Amino acid sequence: MEQTNSQPILTIEGEKIALGPLDGSSLPLFAKWRNDFEITAGLAATWRITSWAATEKWFARPNEDETIVRFWIYEQATNRLIGFTSLIDIDRFNRRAEFVIAIGEKDCWGKGYATEGTALMLDYGFNWLCLHNIRLRVASFNKRAIPIYERVGFKVIGTWREAQFLGNRMYDEILMDCLATEFKSPVLQRYLPAD
Repeated sequence: MEQTNSQPILTIEGEKIALGPLDGSSLPLFAKWRNDFEITAGLAATWRITSWAATEKWFARPNEDETIVRFWIYEQATNRLIGFTSLIDIDRFNRRAEFVIAIGEKDCWGKGYATEGTALMLDYGFNWLCLHNIRLRVASFNKRAIPIYERVGFKVIGTWREAQFLGNRMYDEILMDCLATEFKSPVLQRYLPAD
């Protein structure tokens, strides 16, 4: 049975937002976000105009792929779906993954939701998936995102020079990572066994 947006399943709850499993009923909203240039321009990944068939394929992939974990992001006060976050390229042998987040509802920008979503996803990656290193790539012009990542614990580890082409210009990608030993669990620590 599909979950409705009015009563989502909330897996990890923070103060302002909560993370919950993906359900197919929210795909139209996700497709809208993926086709909005203002939202996708700041992502380091190459995003293209996305058809409905491609959106459905994206949704089905984690069911068969253990290298991806994805959550919807919900606003706590309203249970409204506002974005998504993922760990991709999960390498369980080397205990590492890459982090992705997007707040798709623009009226939710600048409210601390991306900061808390980043912290909750790192918490999940380090404490539940037992990862040691989580990395990300961010476009150098995405000046809103870089301080968010630094507040949560990511550190700049390098620059991929002129690695992103957008608007007939080349931009650098900033490479960042966070180690489990550098991260303090904001939520899931309460479920871990006491020392």
